[in-house]
Amino acid sequence: MTDVKENMQDAAVEATETPATEQAQTEAVDVAQLQAELEKAKAEAADNYEQFLRAQAELANQRRRTDKQVEDAHKYAAQKFVESLIPVIDSLEMGLQAEGDLQQIREGMQLTLKQFEAVMEKFNIEAVGAPGDPFNPEHHQAMSLQPHPDFDNNTVSMVLQKGYLLNGRVVRPAMVMVSKK
Repeated sequence: MTDVKENMQDAAVEATETPATEQAQTEAVDVAQLQAELEKAKAEAADNYEQFLRAQAELANQRRRTDKQVEDAHKYAAQKFVESLIPVIDSLEMGLQAEGDLQQIREGMQLTLKQFEAVMEKFNIEAVGAPGDPFNPEHHQAMSLQPHPDFDNNTVSMVLQKGYLLNGRVVRPAMVMVSKK
């Protein structure tokens, strides 16, 4: 009978020890799994932080490149215009050195003026202020009013100095005399 009691006690002890051991093993597995997940999360966070730093550096580089491009655009915006004016300057210099009668020199000056007007047209520079144009206070600066038999009221009768528009925007208004009846 003692043997039966001892076997029962041993079984009870094993029964109480087995769930505790299994619970400890389960907890150990859970802790190991949580630690593995934590390490994985730390690695992912480090990778994300590295990507963030690279993105910031790329953004800073892009900003510097853009600033440089804008600076260069401002610095060299007139380059094509200047390149187009150089032949006109050459023509004027040749005209100053020209020898001959006044008629030939005038013809050369007219050709140079046409060349200059072609450059202006190419770059969308428009002259304003021709006699007979209606007076436009946005494009003309009236120097005085004068009666003129050939023009209606508020019409440009004489141009003292041409005005110029660049892409439709006034660079210099034309100085004009305006007719009145």
